[in-house]
Amino acid sequence: MDIVELLGTRFLRPLFAVVLLVGLSAAAARPQDQAAQTQGKQDQNQEQAEKNVPPQQVTPSQPKEEVKITPREAEELFHSVDEILAFDSKRTGLPIKKQVKRRLTSRDEVVGYLTRHMKDEDVKKLQRSELVLKKFGLLPRDFDLEKLLVALLREQIAGYYDPKTKTVNLLDWVPMEEQEPVMAHELTHALQDQAIGLDKWMKKGDKDLGEIKKDPTPLDIENDEIDDAREAVVEGQAETVMMEYELAPVGKSIADSPDLVESMESQMANGTDDSLVFKDAPIFLKESLTFPYSYGMKFIVKLMEKGGKEKAFAGVLANPPHTTRQIMQPETYLSGERIEPMPVPQFKRDFKDYVKFDIGAMGEFDVAVLIEQYSGKEQSERLYPEWRGGYYYAARSKTDTTKTGPSTDLAVTAQLGLLYVSRWSSSEKASEFAEIYARSLAKRYKRAEEIVTPQSGQSAAQNPENKVEVLTGRHSWTTEEGTVVIEEQGDTVLVSESLDPATTETLEKEVFAAK
Repeated sequence: MDIVELLGTRFLRPLFAVVLLVGLSAAAARPQDQAAQTQGKQDQNQEQAEKNVPPQQVTPSQPKEEVKITPREAEELFHSVDEILAFDSKRTGLPIKKQVKRRLTSRDEVVGYLTRHMKDEDVKKLQRSELVLKKFGLLPRDFDLEKLLVALLREQIAGYYDPKTKTVNLLDWVPMEEQEPVMAHELTHALQDQAIGLDKWMKKGDKDLGEIKKDPTPLDIENDEIDDAREAVVEGQAETVMMEYELAPVGKSIADSPDLVESMESQMANGTDDSLVFKDAPIFLKESLTFPYSYGMKFIVKLMEKGGKEKAFAGVLANPPHTTRQIMQPETYLSGERIEPMPVPQFKRDFKDYVKFDIGAMGEFDVAVLIEQYSGKEQSERLYPEWRGGYYYAARSKTDTTKTGPSTDLAVTAQLGLLYVSRWSSSEKASEFAEIYARSLAKRYKRAEEIVTPQSGQSAAQNPENKVEVLTGRHSWTTEEGTVVIEEQGDTVLVSESLDPATTETLEKEVFAAK
């Protein structure tokens, strides 16, 4: 599976879908209130500037005191369901085929629901992918991913639609003023379910490449992001309708309120002051959890601009995107861009001395987060559109006697060998990415010393005319977990970590010969 997938449909699919309060907060305040607050702050800062006084510093708010919905308030909410469902249907063009059941749910019931839907195989996939994330340095080595995800959901969930029971679940601790936007979001999922059958639609990309016995094909790798792309469509549509619902009372829409939409997207990406668990989460987790909401909404809004609600709702459900690149760059979806799948090695033959651990795509979103973590957001946004394909293969040596333990066991991660191949729009962009990846080694390993050889290619120090640092040719490092090789040839970058020299050499020959 691709490495972002574990935080999307693999773990959250039963909910269809969680509304994170980090995204909801921007919509919970009415647009007119937001405008007033913005103007008030500008006036205050202007007055302070004239007096040569620094602008007032904003201090983080304390966590909200939890409230409970009363039986009378619950009855009012239930009466609102049909009205909001009709609004959603009008805005999306998706017909209402049947009544949607509704239920008020407690926090303990939600946690129990999550626990029941976390099957043993899901936990195993989560733990397996967690180790790969740690090998890439996207999670700290001693991090407990499952524990944090449960804590995040307990803190952040605001409502969900269950496609099994066809029920929208309203949560009894969410304040009344935030309930209607939640319903606007969740009832969009109900309409999607009635139109296409969400469970079946989402399972289209439900193939775990780490579990299949035969070697994956280039097409398998290309299709490994289908789950993520479809989840972004589902959540993007729901976020868009929620925003439309919030704008309707003041006679506005997304089309004429770009500033408010941008504000909502920013809050989804950055979280809120009282989101304690989210605030302390690693970059990869923050970006992965908000990806289907923030990028998904941008994608749907772009489709609305180009083709109206028909294209943005029923049209994209009938013809969904299949990569995170298409979500992050809607113009590639709209133009029908076709990128040739990357050739892949004969993994079973090349890794004859290893046991497969995991395999999957490294999509445009994955490299965007990786670059952001090691080189900053600005560099990431400039470089990730140049991505043109990628995959990874993780394996354990057959001679490794280390027992597979918890995913927080550092010895387990240390014994993992990794092949990562990426393709870029040009050799220059490939060299830029190779340099960023090389710089990440110092942050990921306690000891990473470059092995200097006559065959080493140009580095940034040897190429001063370049405005950006690059790494060309073949370079290798010694680390406490074995040798790391980074090799750039043309538009392709190969990374080998903790693999024996013979296996690395075989992979280099096959990967670059395929070019």
